[in-house]
Amino acid sequence: MLNQHTNAYWCVVNDSAIWLEGSNLPCGSAIELNLPFEQAVCIGDYDGFPVMWLNDEHLEQTVEYTSLRELLQVKEPLFLMISKAIQYGFMAREFRFCPQCGGRTQLNLNQIAMQCNECRKLHYPRIFPSIIVAVRRGDTILLAQHQRHKGGLFTVLAGFVEVGETLEMAVEREVYEETGIKIKNIRYIASQPWAFPSSLMMGYMADYDSGEIKVDKTELIKADWFNLDNLPELAPKGTIARSLIDSTLSDIKEA
Repeated sequence: MLNQHTNAYWCVVNDSAIWLEGSNLPCGSAIELNLPFEQAVCIGDYDGFPVMWLNDEHLEQTVEYTSLRELLQVKEPLFLMISKAIQYGFMAREFRFCPQCGGRTQLNLNQIAMQCNECRKLHYPRIFPSIIVAVRRGDTILLAQHQRHKGGLFTVLAGFVEVGETLEMAVEREVYEETGIKIKNIRYIASQPWAFPSSLMMGYMADYDSGEIKVDKTELIKADWFNLDNLPELAPKGTIARSLIDSTLSDIKEA
């Protein structure tokens, strides 16, 4: 039975950032760390200890927070646990009031959802499905510099899934809309929760079919085909984007 004397890892969330002690999650009892146990929610376990989620608004002390983007190199189970806490934090902020009736909500501890005090409707974390795809043409890979990525970083194409689409349809549409390229042989590779604030990235690889690059300037700064000898600055390690890029480049090397 968890109580204020139980040793645990603590995910204290501030927007898309987390409290770290050094490079680790704080570990100890609520009493030792001066944390309000009655406001905390157990969201899983890591390395033999329960993991507790707590929003920063419940803290009395001032602590320093680290962006989730700086934690891409931590072990995947820990990264996923921190991502979960951040998405719960987003849920708690997003649903302070019920979208259905406007009533005030509170956290339902059994469901880990926000429940309206008036109509009793439960509001769970919203997860936005997104696709991300690496496109290969012979010994080259399609890479783009996005409008949101200033400073020279290139990555693969991505976008949100629209209503009425399959994931594969979204992959095909996004590539065509952003670059004018048609693709084939679309295949699923892996997924990654992406808590900015609450996406689920589904990763694909595909092959070039036809067309010339015509960049959608509202989304991209530039896009081009790159081979192993002229690669630009790439998406950081730990992202599914980099995993797709590395897998494609590995396939090119082995061809």
